[in-house]
Amino acid sequence: MATDQQEHLKTEQLAGHNPDELDVMAGRERENLEGYIPALATDAEVRDALEKAFDYRGDVTLTLRSGEQVEGYLYDRRTGRTLADSLVRIMPSKGEDRSRRSISYTDIAALAFTGRDTAAGRTFEAWVRKYWEKKAAGEKNIQIEPEKLD
Repeated sequence: MATDQQEHLKTEQLAGHNPDELDVMAGRERENLEGYIPALATDAEVRDALEKAFDYRGDVTLTLRSGEQVEGYLYDRRTGRTLADSLVRIMPSKGEDRSRRSISYTDIAALAFTGRDTAAGRTFEAWVRKYWEKKAAGEKNIQIEPEKLD
């Protein structure tokens, strides 16, 4: 339960702010990674690229040192002190064997952001902007439906 002092601090922090402005917080900028093929020359580049792939909301294609290509959604990564101690987990979207796989960072020769980023343009800010555009146009009973995913 909040104390009187905590409630007082909250009230002071909110004083002078329009409540409607408090409902919308700025999102973080996202890179457009569709089609991007990062260089994986150094350990830092490998780590950075796989961190971006983890945040990406589309399929990526991993080319393994064996020559095999694995396309799918990278849903987890475990970072260790070295690349040999680190791995990614991917759900393959193509091929006969679609079971989840764990792949060591050291086994990855190349990475490509090949799938459509399903989160691109779908921020809360974009939703609010569409709402206000429809309201300004005089529409009534405004309902913004999500786009169908492929």
